[in-house]
Amino acid sequence: MKPNLKTLSAGALVLAALNDVQAQYTPPPPPAPFQGFINEALRARDPYANQWDIGGEFRGRYQANEGYAIQGKAGSVDFRDHGVTVNNEYYLMRFKAHLGYTDKWWSAYIEPQSSLEKSDLRAAYANVPAVAGTTKFVGDGPEADNIDLHQAYITLGNHKEFPLSLKAGRQELSYGDERLIGAFGWNNIGRSFDAAKVRWQTEWFAADFFSGWPVVPQDLKFDDSNTRDTLSGVYVTSAKVPKTIVEGYFLARNSQRGAINDFPSPQFPQPTARDIYTVGGRLKSKPGELGNFDYTVEGAYQFGDYAATATTGRLRQDAFMFTALGGYTFADLWASPRLGAEFDYGSGDNNSKDGVHGTFDNLFPTNHKFYGSMDLISLQNI
Repeated sequence: MKPNLKTLSAGALVLAALNDVQAQYTPPPPPAPFQGFINEALRARDPYANQWDIGGEFRGRYQANEGYAIQGKAGSVDFRDHGVTVNNEYYLMRFKAHLGYTDKWWSAYIEPQSSLEKSDLRAAYANVPAVAGTTKFVGDGPEADNIDLHQAYITLGNHKEFPLSLKAGRQELSYGDERLIGAFGWNNIGRSFDAAKVRWQTEWFAADFFSGWPVVPQDLKFDDSNTRDTLSGVYVTSAKVPKTIVEGYFLARNSQRGAINDFPSPQFPQPTARDIYTVGGRLKSKPGELGNFDYTVEGAYQFGDYAATATTGRLRQDAFMFTALGGYTFADLWASPRLGAEFDYGSGDNNSKDGVHGTFDNLFPTNHKFYGSMDLISLQNI
């Protein structure tokens, strides 16, 4: 049986209709990041609400440490029981709320925070050895700060129309993998700075020029910054190299002799006198551009001077660090497991009599995610 003209015409119409349907199909857009329950509700009602950012966070944690030295308790030593308590169980809770507003050429952001702690046996400031002008504070613990201001800053600029912007006020600083400068988010209080930052951004690179003072937590008092401990630097990032993110930095930490006792009972130990300058760089593979493989390499050298205690003279700083890690992600398997290896080296010093301090100062890091929460090691002397 031969197809007639009507049969051919009908078939052509069907094929044309199928092609038209395929041509009109548009795949759905990727899901947008969740903006928070309050923001999602406001923006669904009013598109102008996109300028506002309203939200908060609650985090709770129970922690049990066994055989763990308890700071502030004499005779309490890691892994050794001398009749002194070395077991510590406590609860941590952190509440955050934030309010932000963004206009075309400026924005503002404020974030109060409450860090609560219960049943912690640690002293807030162990003060061992004793530092003149300070006292050991025994309160709720070193991660308690009942109510304070974690961030409050303004920004000026619009990178779509002008390459420079300014961010000034209390803010978090975070660069690279946070091995040298991080927000320390694992801690119940975290870390912020009273700082000013100028950002220069082009299609070739982005450079941050910043200077500020670390905020020192003080339970039941308004947190202030240690103006005798200054962190400054420039951090440059470029994504123009194929498959690689390239970063370079120069950091300066200048701590005066009185920085160590600028607060009578700080939550965290304060620094001895030092003028340490860090120059370094970092290479990191762009996500997904090496297939399932990834790598990161970073190295830095330090020079300047350092005082070991509140009263001793300064030694010449001569130290360095190097890290290298790589991995492979089994993307086709459930949960996408990753197999990786990492090597870390931080120089140390066992002889202060030669006039040289060889221990690398890893500045203001987020150490826990690399070296464990017990803080037995960090990026120095390893």
